[in-house]
Amino acid sequence: MPTPYTARFSVALTLLTSVMVLSIGTAHAQSSVRETRGNLVLENIPPHSTRALETLDGWLAGRGANFQDFMPNGSILITTRFGDADQVHHVARPGADRSQLTFDIDPAGGASANPVPGSQIFLFARDRGGNENTQLYLQNLESRQTKLLTDGRSRNGGALWSRDGKRVVFQSNARNGINQDVYLVEVDDSSGPRLVVASQGQTWTPLDWSADGQRLLLLDFSSVTDASLYVAEIATGAITRVPLSGDPKKPSPQSGIGGARFSADGQGVWFTADLGGEFRQIRYVDLASGSLRTLTADLPWDIDDFEVSSDGRWLAYVANVDGFSELYVADLGAGMTLRPSGLPAGLISNLRFDRQGKTLGMSIESSQSPRDAWTYDIEKAEATRWTRSETGLIDPAKLVAAEVFRYPTWDRVGRTQRKIPALIHKPTKSGRHPVVIDIHGGPEGQSRPGYSPFAQYLVNELGYAVIQPNVRGSTGYGRSFTMLDNGRLREDSVRDIGALLVWIAAQPDLDADRVVVMGGSYGGYMVLASLIAYGDRLKGGINVVGISNFVTFLTNTSGYRRDLRRAEYGDERDPSMRAFLRRISPLEKASMIRRPLLVVQGLNDPRVPASESEQLVAKIRQQGGEVWYLAAKDEGHGFRKKANRDFYLKTAVTFLERLAAP
Repeated sequence: MPTPYTARFSVALTLLTSVMVLSIGTAHAQSSVRETRGNLVLENIPPHSTRALETLDGWLAGRGANFQDFMPNGSILITTRFGDADQVHHVARPGADRSQLTFDIDPAGGASANPVPGSQIFLFARDRGGNENTQLYLQNLESRQTKLLTDGRSRNGGALWSRDGKRVVFQSNARNGINQDVYLVEVDDSSGPRLVVASQGQTWTPLDWSADGQRLLLLDFSSVTDASLYVAEIATGAITRVPLSGDPKKPSPQSGIGGARFSADGQGVWFTADLGGEFRQIRYVDLASGSLRTLTADLPWDIDDFEVSSDGRWLAYVANVDGFSELYVADLGAGMTLRPSGLPAGLISNLRFDRQGKTLGMSIESSQSPRDAWTYDIEKAEATRWTRSETGLIDPAKLVAAEVFRYPTWDRVGRTQRKIPALIHKPTKSGRHPVVIDIHGGPEGQSRPGYSPFAQYLVNELGYAVIQPNVRGSTGYGRSFTMLDNGRLREDSVRDIGALLVWIAAQPDLDADRVVVMGGSYGGYMVLASLIAYGDRLKGGINVVGISNFVTFLTNTSGYRRDLRRAEYGDERDPSMRAFLRRISPLEKASMIRRPLLVVQGLNDPRVPASESEQLVAKIRQQGGEVWYLAAKDEGHGFRKKANRDFYLKTAVTFLERLAAP
């Protein structure tokens, strides 16, 4: 039940785009050759290598299946890809064919079914070209008739069905393009959505309906460590803050909140929050008395996701244990907790109970297996696999497991040297291996052991070791760790990469002379900052939709997310902070980037606008550096379409193949 702004793990290798090696040494401005191929714009990108053309397609031919929801009859909705982009599919029973329901050049997702018995209606979401102006649609599974619910222009999401299936609530910035309000639409009414709760500076996300359909549970999200819960009366729009201090007379502590659900009787709320502590635990608050109790006090890890059955008996939750998922099911009536058996180890997401509250649906993946849809019947203690996704033409036995390790960094926690958690994929062959350091975005994110065919390709075909560090500022390791890079501490996370380079140099099977850094979004900033700080120890970098100047980024990012980013990076309107942000911005030191660089950008990106990449590319070339630039006209914050992604990855392989040469 993550919200659009909840921390989520990301792997820069799965963001899509391309590059080529550059030799440094020209003292004059680099000339550029621009070529347009369909929706792709290429500047100074050479032909793909023979190895990339002959070997990569087999690794990229596979696909995964993502569980979305149960239909009222017990069948399921998933998203998967048969063509160029993920679409919604229906699976009638375990192992049955996947029947495609949505067809478009852009991906569809966020599917949820009308809960009324016998209904064939489901809801799904889609944007255009990665612009994130997501629209909501209804479709009849049998007739395939589709109806647009939203205005076709604004940004919409977080859609929730009422228990009677007659209404849908969702968040939208339709009112002014900036504030995130809550709207309600009667699905059988042609009058269109109506405003229920208007933002007065809050960033609203609907989380749940009360069983009687009279109230909504809302999240006001300011940052990953600062959020609040409210109950809204649908008839009047009146809102009441949910007390989270344990005493209504005391103010609630500043807290990160993951999600929340009404209890079955509507008298309380189940929610995940750190309440000023280190980890997000499942807690229950009584709405009348404000009293609190904690369900997961014995777990020193974040709870990623949870769901409550419709009758209130079962509460299923997923703990993030050092990046791996552990599933638990609590019997709230009996006061006992179960550990389901028969499910594969891996990352678990998208928990959802069926309408009867007896069966739990989910997605499961691991570093050695693509994502698939599974269910677990609680009373029968029976796990069922619904889909079997393919790994392409690759023998699954070749896939290597991601291993967790920790390396010492430059500062201390008390008297102990701080250690940074990281994942590593290593080749099985002996020898000294070149290294790709892959840095996740966010920065409120986490690299986790999910399935990445590209990482597996780098290990198996190019002989790279792939390291994914969770530098300070990452989520999953406690509130204090997440806040270690805020504001003026920004460059401390870059120093964690310097410490990783020291660790690599001490490993007998890693080649410290052949290290490449790559990352997307905030990870792209980290790539640029690392090339500036440690360019003498790096062979090159791949920057995907990265921030090059924090001031221009905060000025130009979409208005609806600007204040959210200021909470993390600092407020550029303050003169002192503005000067600091300029000083640490890679654009200010672009002349120090003297290694080969690939820059990749979606031209519709509302988060990190294309201007961030364009100004960086121009400045590096003006100062004699060499840079390759790949952009896509039909992509946003990362490449989601297979054709674009494949082109990027073939270019990246060519780039990395050359840099791996001794």
